[in-house]
Parts: sequence; C-alpha cells; structure tokens
Amino acid sequence: MTRSIKSAFAGCLAVLVLAGPAAAQTWPERPIRLIVPFPAGGPTDIIARVVTQSMAETLGQSIVIDNRGGAGGVTGTDAVARGPADGYTFVLSNAGAMAILPSLQKMPYRPTVDLKPVTLVAKVPELLVVPSSLPVKTLAEFLALARAKPGSLNYASTGVGAMPHLAAELLKSAAKIDVVHVPFSGAAPAVNDLLPGRVQMMFADIPVLLPHVQAGSLRALAIGDARRSALLPEVQTFIEQGMPEVEADNWYGFAMAAATPPAIVEKMHAAAVKAMRSPEVARILSAQGVELAPGSPEEFTAYILRETAKWGEVVRVSGAKME
Repeated sequence: MTRSIKSAFAGCLAVLVLAGPAAAQTWPERPIRLIVPFPAGGPTDIIARVVTQSMAETLGQSIVIDNRGGAGGVTGTDAVARGPADGYTFVLSNAGAMAILPSLQKMPYRPTVDLKPVTLVAKVPELLVVPSSLPVKTLAEFLALARAKPGSLNYASTGVGAMPHLAAELLKSAAKIDVVHVPFSGAAPAVNDLLPGRVQMMFADIPVLLPHVQAGSLRALAIGDARRSALLPEVQTFIEQGMPEVEADNWYGFAMAAATPPAIVEKMHAAAVKAMRSPEVARILSAQGVELAPGSPEEFTAYILRETAKWGEVVRVSGAKME
C-alpha cells in the first residue's frame, strides 16, 4: 500500500469515527418514526401516541406513528432490528415479541443483541375473568370447578405466544388444573366468545376487559400484579389469594437498532423518561389501567432477560407450541 493510499484510508477511518458523535450532537434534525407492531387503536398504539406526543415536544421534532402489525409484534420489531442505526426509527415492542416468542419459534432477531433496549415504558396487569353466567364468584370456586371437570372448561387467548396465553398456562401449572386452550386472532373475537360463555375463562390486559367487568357481563376473579388496580380495587391479586407464583403483566418498551450511537440512545431515553414523568401523561394512561415504568437501558435489558427465562420455563412446563 502506497503512502498516498494509506493516508486516504486513514482519512476515511477518521471521518467514520467522527461521524457518529457529530450526528449524535445534532440529532434529531428531521421527524422520527416510531414503529408500533400492532394495529391502530389497540393498547400498544394508545400508549405510543400519548407518550410520544410529549417526547416530540422535548426533542423538537415530530414523531410519526407507523403501525406494522403481524406475527405477534415480530414483524414491526424486526423492521427496527434490521433498519438503519441512525436514531430515526425506533419501536414500542411488547413482552411477546421480546421475551415470550423466542421460546416458541425461530426469531429473525435477538432481542437484546440485535436491538438496543432504551427503557421499559409501561406495564399492564393481566386480569383473570369468567362470564357472569358461570356459577363461580371467586378464584377458589373456579379452581374447584376446573378440578371437578378436568378438560371440560376452555380458556380464550389472543393467540399462541401472547401474554394472555402464557398467563393462563402459568395458572394451569400452579393450580394443577386442566383447561383447554382456544386461541383467537385478537382480543375482540376472544371476548365475543367469552361473553356468552362459549369459552369459560380468559386473561387479558385490564383495559380490554374493564368495560365488561364494570357492566357486569364478566366477573373478575384475580389480578396478576403485585398490587391491586386502582380501577378495580375490590379485585384481589393472586398473591392475596395464596398464589404468588401467578404474576403476569403485559409490558411495553422502547428499543432501537443495536448499533445506534450511545449519545442518541441517551437522548431518546431522556426524552422518554421525561414524558413518562409528566403528570398529564400519567393521568391519561392510569385511567386506562396502564402503569408507567421508566428505567435505564441496562435495567430494561436485565428485565427482558428475566422475563425471557420466566416465560421460557412456562413454555417448557406447559408444552405450549405454535400452531
């Protein structure tokens, strides 16, 4: 290699090394895109729109929501893992796409390797409900009925590998009951079959079930969080009912492409945390049963790994498989 070529090569390296920090200093210079890997109008979409409205004010650029549903959140999450690491695309992914599905199928990305976790955003406790026509009023009565009629009761889920599915499998294992899984293509069709009693049990995010519980058409038996919900203060947790192992929160968090410059990740993180600490954001989302849960990128990474281990064991014990 001649001296001139060496000099040119060294110059290119210097430009590449300096480009990252320089870009991070001026970021963001144009609108940012948030991929929501679920259809518009659902829980993920609602959380995304409320939080990013405040983030956009802090960052001085608009944040455009791009709904890319499919494969339980995998399609949209993969688009960020494979996308440019320039800070202009990020994702609000969920427990299924980040911690459950890796134990059920071959994934196109590694959640904590091909993605850079930014912060946990929100937790939404899973609520166990039965139709009001089912002759049980407590969790103990439901478990007694299930044990008396093994294999005769069905439970609905929003699809194989979704949190409602694995929460029910966790209950089955802990309580040693035999209830049959009936997967649906989403919450709406599952609830439609639950209301008239065509299926007899379901776990789902509180906002999905709350109107039906308040109307008296569904009966809430237990909540999968460590604390009772302010929206349903009379509903006991599984912990209070002697089943501490049954803890299930659906959760949502921001992530970026793994190679995104650390300074950009830091700015995105700061804007997200500021938004989540806004009293107005908290007011709007708490009314939906959403618990904001900001933390550091390192804390979110550790949380994903713990959740992956937890639900991987549930998958192993239950024998759950993709259909």
